[in-house]
Amino acid sequence: MNIKKADSVIEELHKIYSLKKKEIISRLKEFSKIWDEGTDEDIFTELAFCLLTPQSKAKSCWEAVLTVKGHDLLLKGTADEIKHRLYCVRFHNRKAQYIVKARRLFLKDGKISIRPLLKRFADIHECREWLVKNLTGLGYKEASHFLRNVGLGENIAILDRHILRNLSILGVIEEIPESLNRTKYLRIENDMWDFAKRIGIPLSHLDLLLWYKETGEIFK
Repeated sequence: MNIKKADSVIEELHKIYSLKKKEIISRLKEFSKIWDEGTDEDIFTELAFCLLTPQSKAKSCWEAVLTVKGHDLLLKGTADEIKHRLYCVRFHNRKAQYIVKARRLFLKDGKISIRPLLKRFADIHECREWLVKNLTGLGYKEASHFLRNVGLGENIAILDRHILRNLSILGVIEEIPESLNRTKYLRIENDMWDFAKRIGIPLSHLDLLLWYKETGEIFK
């Protein structure tokens, strides 16, 4: 992208940001409230949501999680029971198993205990590495998504297809990668971080801003 065109796109981005900044800040405060005031079940609900999102629509995944939770299956249901409530989610059989496996990891004395474990990590990147290593079905994108949704994602990026497409348009990356391994993810995240600093928009704000630019809404 030539410099003139890049400046034009960034100028457009700032115009959108000026219109949506308050809404973005409000949404991020809602995420932080889950960590500060929510229960461990609330936090686990966000984790279950992020386990469902690969190759599925975010709104459909959230509705599915609320359905599972509403039938008292999120913390008690078997994978077979859960999968029947995930009809609108792709690969629902596999993802139901992911939820059950994650639940086992955080069970303590028969109750979900996820906040104390995550608090052990002083660095959010270290926490993300642990999540990716220990949770089946959770890659860097999903782990970043989860941490952001519980108010811990200020310094990490959620590199989904919407964000990558816009990073390509903005000239932050040369092309959209077909796949993202750890090295590629961290490199693009760092490039996005540098870009955010250069244009004066916090990384966590930029993530939601680009999502809005692509989808027309600020969701989860």
